[in-house]
Amino acid sequence: MSGDAGTAGTLGFGHQRTAEADGAHLSMAGEMSYGDYLALDQVLSAQHPLSDHHDEPLFIIQHQTSELWMKLILHELRGARAAIARDELGRAEKMMARVARIFVQLIQAWDVLATLTPAEYMEFRDVLGKSSGFQSHQYRAVEFILGNKNAAMLRPHEHRPAIHADLQTLLKEPSLYDVALELLKRRGLAPDEAHLGRDLTQPYRQHASVEEAWLAVYRDVGTYWDLYQLAEKLVDFEDAFRKWRFGHVTTVARIIGYRRGTGGTSGVAYLEAMLKVRLFPELWDIRTRI
Repeated sequence: MSGDAGTAGTLGFGHQRTAEADGAHLSMAGEMSYGDYLALDQVLSAQHPLSDHHDEPLFIIQHQTSELWMKLILHELRGARAAIARDELGRAEKMMARVARIFVQLIQAWDVLATLTPAEYMEFRDVLGKSSGFQSHQYRAVEFILGNKNAAMLRPHEHRPAIHADLQTLLKEPSLYDVALELLKRRGLAPDEAHLGRDLTQPYRQHASVEEAWLAVYRDVGTYWDLYQLAEKLVDFEDAFRKWRFGHVTTVARIIGYRRGTGGTSGVAYLEAMLKVRLFPELWDIRTRI
């Protein structure tokens, strides 16, 4: 559109006629506008700094946009989990690929937050009180749907009954990886039944029978092409997730060092411990055996 308008500007009377014609389309009275569709009045008025410090809006917007991306991540992961359960692997892989690209956006966002220096952050850190990203219910939901479950992590959300109930449901439901293992069973690559029937509210623990099942897929790609593709999408996703976590650790260390987090966690030490968590361990271990 801008190119057409620029061309019309070189044609004298053509510019006037184009402007008049375009003007007929500029009024949005009675129509749904861009701002209406995106609810921009609500979105752009949702930033409420509690200090007069110039850099607090950066901190707020960084975390609000991350929460918006996590909302989409959860939407896609729920969809992928359901698609795998229906044997619609192509659809699930598309959703998982999208989530991996979302994490690229989230990883790059750390570079923006890293422009906040320790001295600047300390100017408004006190206004955060005990609020912390550790308390993000959407992040916890992402962890649960990926199998990194911990019932103790429900406690920060007990004061929000609807959120607490949603997290309780996710805690009890099969994870994305669990439905992938059930798929292996349906394809005759049966992981151990006791392992498949374990307590789903507990964190996932790797199992030799699962490793053997995935190894069979990787050693006969021609026969199990769709399962192989699914496995690689899972690895691609976890690769991106790990990089996001690493960026989180590095950025927090750069801004606050090793002081305790506002929410009472050990800060960087807690985040570093999370780097050791593997979501789909057998898919990493088989790489030394193929």
